[in-house]
Amino acid sequence: MNKATIMLSTINDVKNFVSVVSMCDFEVDLISGRYAVDAKSIMGIFSLDLSKPISLEAHTDDASAFLAEIKEFIVD
Repeated sequence: MNKATIMLSTINDVKNFVSVVSMCDFEVDLISGRYAVDAKSIMGIFSLDLSKPISLEAHTDDASAFLAEIKEFIVD
């Protein structure tokens, strides 16, 4: 499993993020506080507090290509 912290600050960020994640053949979860949602679900993402960074968990052994595709959303 690979982890990152992301920030989705606009509606377009969410749409672009979901379009990238939807192409993955593995599960990707977003965790905010005690809530975890499927990162491929726009409605799920909008149920989270998007004013704060969100934890991302990609359930794959090699997520380097995936993380490179979403690098614009990753925060340190």
